[in-house]
This record gives sequence, C-alpha cells and structure tokens, in this order.
Amino acid sequence: MRMKQAIRSIDAFPRAEDHLLQKTQSGALVSVVGLVIMSLLFLHELRYYLTTYTVHQMSVDLKRGETLPIHINMTFPSLPCDVLSVDAIDMSGKHEVDLDTNIWKLRLNSDGHIIGTEYLSDLVEKEHAEHKDEHEDSDQKFQFFDQAAENMIKKVKQAIAHGEGCRVYGVLDVQRVAGNFHISVHGLNIYVAQMIFEGSSHVNISHIIHDLSFGPKYPGIHNPLDGTERILHGTSGTFKYYIKIVPTEYRYISKEVLPTNQFSVTEYFSPMKDSDRTWPAVYFLYDLSPITVTIREERHSFLHFITRLCAVLGGTFALTGMLDRWMFRLVEALTKPKARSAYR
Repeated sequence: MRMKQAIRSIDAFPRAEDHLLQKTQSGALVSVVGLVIMSLLFLHELRYYLTTYTVHQMSVDLKRGETLPIHINMTFPSLPCDVLSVDAIDMSGKHEVDLDTNIWKLRLNSDGHIIGTEYLSDLVEKEHAEHKDEHEDSDQKFQFFDQAAENMIKKVKQAIAHGEGCRVYGVLDVQRVAGNFHISVHGLNIYVAQMIFEGSSHVNISHIIHDLSFGPKYPGIHNPLDGTERILHGTSGTFKYYIKIVPTEYRYISKEVLPTNQFSVTEYFSPMKDSDRTWPAVYFLYDLSPITVTIREERHSFLHFITRLCAVLGGTFALTGMLDRWMFRLVEALTKPKARSAYR
C-alpha cells in the first residue's frame, strides 16, 4: 500500500482539477488569446531561424598576381568631355601594359541630360620620366597642331558657354599594387588648356561621385564615397581621396564565394593659387591592406530552433493555464455570494 502511494506521489501528470474540465466563456477567451500569442511567437521564431547572420573573420591576404577592378561613375557638371582624361599609374610609376579599360564619357547639357557619348579605348597612361623630345617632321606637326588646337579651343569654349558637363563611368582593371588614378585636364596641351581656361585657377573641378567601388557589391556593403558631392563656387583646387582597400570575401549560405573589396577613405582639398603651375584634378590614391576579411553567412541550427520553439510555446501554454485558473476562481468567488443570498 505504501509502495503504491509512493509511486503515485511521483506522478508528473496528475488528473486535472474539476474547473479545468469545465467549458466556460472566460476559458474560451483565454484560449483564443493564447492561440493568437502562440501563433505570433511561432512565426517570429520561424523568421528568426530562416534569417541568416554574418560572421567576420580576418586573416593574412595571400593573393598574388591578380587585377584590381575599379568601378567609376562620376559627373563633372562644369567641364566638357573633350577636356577630361583618366590617368592611371601604379606605385612603380611604370606603364600599365596590359590595362583592360572600359571607360565611357557622356556629354551632358546644362540640365544634366545626355546629349552625346564617347568611348575611351585607351587611357592616358603616364610615367614619371615621360615627355621625350621628338623633332621629326616638326613643320608639318606644328601646322597640324595649330589647326587642331584652334578647333579644340573653339569647340570647348562653345561647350563651356552652353554649360556642358560630362559623366565618366566604366571599369578600370589595374595591377593589385598601390597606385592612383585621377580625372583631370592633364590630357590637354598646356597651351590649349591656357587658351581655354585662361589659367588653372579658372578650372572648375566640381564633381559628384555616384559610385566608386573596387569590386562587386555584397549584402550590407557600404561604399563611403557613394553620393559624395563637391561643388565649387568661385574657386578651384585639387581634391585628393586617400583610400585604404581591404580585400574581402563574402561567403553565401549556399557556399558561393564572392571576392571583392571594401575600403575606407580620407579627403583632402588643396585650393588653387594664381602662382601654382599645376592644374586642378581629382585624385584617388589607393593602397591595399595586408589583411583580408572573410564574411560568412550562417543560420541558426534546427535543434536551436526546436529548443526555442518548445520553450516559447510551452511557457505561453502554462501562462494561459494559470490565467484561466485565476479567472475561474475570481468568477466563482463573485457568483457564490449571490447564489447564497438568493437561496435565503
């Protein structure tokens, strides 16, 4: 007998109390509220399980011999396309022999609408020790130069008078070493540039950076120069953007790997003076970090999802049971005195 009672005392599922077997309006209300709460919590936990999160890891960059893609999309509202050139040079100061270039220049009117397109099949690739003397057929060259220069000056002055601008966009594939690229009027002959602008201080290098990136974009990336506007009024100068590139690999949950780069930037502006012999430009000086960042998408385990789901649903069910018990006892306590007084 005592053995049976001892066994019954450890029963974790005793018979339900009498009030739990009665169907009441308060119980129905608590049940509906509980079902709604459990459904919302279930959807929340399911969304939490299906949503991926990212984990960042750092390691030494071991890549060698690869190219660095530079995506450019900029607008120069005060300079015609005929005077703009894109120059690229690496840290050694030598020519980029195998430079793969896809750069377009779009002529814009004063309202910013496209009125013409020009494709740059080659960059102005410069080396520090450039400008060698060439005197062959000098008379014919000077005559041709004078005629071409006059046509260029006349054409550019008309474009400036009509408020033409230029949009430069495309992709540069450069060597994966420190270097710089800049957009300027350096491609013009000094005499031509002087005749067009009447001095370097009159070159309005105002620009808008729509997009500047060093590889494809991945979810959550932020390029700090996107949407940058630098508009000059009554002055000129040289903009320099010092860029630190961080090699990055983004690994999707599907195991697909996306090699790209992210970067940080600092900006410096040097106003142009009348005594300066240099011409305004927009410089992008970049260097690569020796550390690569790996961003990996992950998802919570299914066991973790089941554990959280059981805890949430079980806790809600227990809470609604307690609430139903309290409501039943409250209603019972309020109705019993009325029943006794009516009987008397």
